[in-house]
Amino acid sequence: MNSKILNYYFLFLFSFIPASIIIGPAISLLNIVLIDISFIFLIFYKKDFKFLSNKTIKLIILLCLYLVFNSIIAKDFSISANRNLGFIRFGILFLAFNYFFYNKSFINRVLIVWITTLFILSLDTYIESFFGQNILGYGEKHGRRIVSFFKDEPIVGGYINGFYLIIIGYLFYINKNTSNKYKYIILIFSIFFITVIILTGERSNAIRAVSGFFLFYFFNDFFKFKEKIFSILLLILIFVFLFNTSNFLKLRYGGQFLKPIISVFQVNNELNKQNKLKDNLYIRLYQSGFEVFKKYPVFGVGNKNYRVETCSNEKNSKYLCNTHPHQIYFEFLSEHGLVGSMILLFILFNLIFSKIRIIINSNNSLQLGCLIFLITSFIPLLPSGAFFSDYNLTIFWVNLSIMYSIGEKTNVYTSS
Repeated sequence: MNSKILNYYFLFLFSFIPASIIIGPAISLLNIVLIDISFIFLIFYKKDFKFLSNKTIKLIILLCLYLVFNSIIAKDFSISANRNLGFIRFGILFLAFNYFFYNKSFINRVLIVWITTLFILSLDTYIESFFGQNILGYGEKHGRRIVSFFKDEPIVGGYINGFYLIIIGYLFYINKNTSNKYKYIILIFSIFFITVIILTGERSNAIRAVSGFFLFYFFNDFFKFKEKIFSILLLILIFVFLFNTSNFLKLRYGGQFLKPIISVFQVNNELNKQNKLKDNLYIRLYQSGFEVFKKYPVFGVGNKNYRVETCSNEKNSKYLCNTHPHQIYFEFLSEHGLVGSMILLFILFNLIFSKIRIIINSNNSLQLGCLIFLITSFIPLLPSGAFFSDYNLTIFWVNLSIMYSIGEKTNVYTSS
């Protein structure tokens, strides 16, 4: 096939990743499968298998093998195997990113489309937050929770959080030789994305996004210390202003978040404290996840099997029937047990934290943005979506893949 046509083909597929997630899980899955299958044909045609000797690839293969084992010991093999075997596509996607994203021209073309997608979505979210409906008429279906183009799912804040550090890091990355000419414009873009995440009312994602903002600008060499302090104070002032002018945000961040926590510490009676904690849905889910872990302490109940265990044993008053415990560590413990959780965290943390020194020393802002998103994904106690769901895994592995692919010392092809 003509190499130019092939290049445009992959350009389209990679450029379409953020939009495909918005359109729906089926389209996102199809897009990634097309990338994977096409890439497999490409590497077999070129007979380029040197990546197999790379330590990072060996860790990803080990992760895939563990997940196959997890399916075998799961309470319901079919449910677990469907999710675990599907994970292999992200390993192939990781390779495809490393193969194509080392080319700066390819990166530039893809990320321009990503910036456009994220900017349009963010503008639409602003519109919905002020008028109650987005430009397509979606909204007001989740108690004023913002849905934007996701129509019936209030996940737009998590989506923007998954991509905004890629965009901000990229903008610094392409302007690193312009004597900081555009750094204040990029800062405004950062505030623009952070503000829209806060407006969605997604509290956990807002905390992750703000934490990511602080970390990114702390390690960013474009700004002097005084400028970093000013940026942080500006973000705090914006949050205070939004909080004081929006009853919705007062409810989400005050009445439904801070007030229950404060009330627990204000209660003197120990029994009343326990009752207050039990009234919190997330605390009940965490406790339920821990109960499943106590019953299956070694390897857990199996990936995606938390719902099987809790929903089929409703007589157990400590169980709460749900899709997952809504917290990454309790999800790991309940579905993978102590041994499985240690394996998962060892591999994932090794993939992430082993490259910190290289990324900091390289002063690569795009890598730094991806790294910080990955780190904030593991903040303890914060509620989260299911780590192994298609939506969350896609965003997680996009960040991990880009972090590796754009650095000469981290790309699995150039560092093999």
